[in-house]
Amino acid sequence: MAVRQTVRVRVNGLERVAETDVRRTLVDFLREDLGLTGTHVGCEHGVCGACTVLMGGQAVRACIMLAVQADGAELLTVEGLASPDGTLHPIQEAFREKHGLQCGFCTPGILMTTCELLASTPSPSTEEIKDWLSGHLCRCTGYQQIIESIQLAATRMASDQMVLSAQ
Repeated sequence: MAVRQTVRVRVNGLERVAETDVRRTLVDFLREDLGLTGTHVGCEHGVCGACTVLMGGQAVRACIMLAVQADGAELLTVEGLASPDGTLHPIQEAFREKHGLQCGFCTPGILMTTCELLASTPSPSTEEIKDWLSGHLCRCTGYQQIIESIQLAATRMASDQMVLSAQ
């Protein structure tokens, strides 16, 4: 008999509660129990980065974490990046403009890691970006457009911050 537990999380700003098997991974909980399918399942070993979400502002691999470990946590998934009116986050807009995605499978995880990167390092060097991307596998882009996308997002976000702080 499967043991079940109630998991309470705040995902993308909304309180969510669901009962789940204690052995269910966080990625399966997000996708199957909460219907948030933007987080992708790749290697299921924490190597490819496709399942990356933010927990308390830090990137975690949702495929190697149990849902019950996230009980009480604040989570941000790729669905939470765009504004409720559909306006893309500056990171998403930069990836669109610089063609930082092709098939898109790895993109949600890379976007989430980029959020943490730019929150901690608003103006990262190319080497810092490469270091942060080292936990992500992309078979389509060759990474150059991803790096350019992150650089554009950093520039725009820093510029937006300067405007906000001047008001």
